[in-house]
Amino acid sequence: MRFDVITLFPELFGSFTQAGVIRRAFDSGQVELRLWNPRDYAEGNYRRVDDRPFGGGPGMVMMAEPLLRCLEAIRAERADAAGAEAPLVLFSPIGTPLRHTAVADWAAGQGAILLCGRYEGIDQRFVDRYVTQQISLGDFVLSGGEIAALALIDAVARLQPGVLNDEGSHQADSFNPALDGLLDCPHYTRPEVWAGERVPAELLSGHHAQIERWRREQSLALTAQRRPDLLAKARADGRLSRADEAYLRHLERPVAPD
Repeated sequence: MRFDVITLFPELFGSFTQAGVIRRAFDSGQVELRLWNPRDYAEGNYRRVDDRPFGGGPGMVMMAEPLLRCLEAIRAERADAAGAEAPLVLFSPIGTPLRHTAVADWAAGQGAILLCGRYEGIDQRFVDRYVTQQISLGDFVLSGGEIAALALIDAVARLQPGVLNDEGSHQADSFNPALDGLLDCPHYTRPEVWAGERVPAELLSGHHAQIERWRREQSLALTAQRRPDLLAKARADGRLSRADEAYLRHLERPVAPD
């Protein structure tokens, strides 16, 4: 798959493709990353890509024409390579929040063109005419779309075959359907006692069924505490077992006073 990133700051991507486990996705050619600077497609001595907003107000707005020329160059190159027209994705506060299900869909696809906005935003005429999809990382604003683009590419790259040491590792991640969309359980490693705290006895028991049940209960408890919305969805979808529901009732039972 191939991601073409339109960004005024390609240097922010630096050593991204050679850091951590996801470098395997790039080294193997499973994921290809191309960086495009719209300033290279702007006119004039200053290669201007932004201007003041009509109607006044603070900040600057990215101009449509340099972005269009950049997009046309990308589409021409991609057409020569693959033939299919890739979607143009804009990272924006009004976009659809990025979720695991969407990441899994991207991981099974052919990639996309990722548009990283800057300043006060992008000329809406360009957005209306050319942007296929808008994505948000959450209810906050970044100084640009580069961090969001890196997050999407990282999440997609780690799901490619052979990238993680254990092929089934990502199935134990929070939000994965294998966990019924719940949060992952806590994890521990050596030493058995650290700062006066012991590893839970269940994890040292060697009893696989007991360990799995402990992990499931910890996942349920953590999700109920931190993300009750995820727990409610799992219940509504019928993904919880009778044992799960019994444990949740136990958690919800009021504690008798001493």
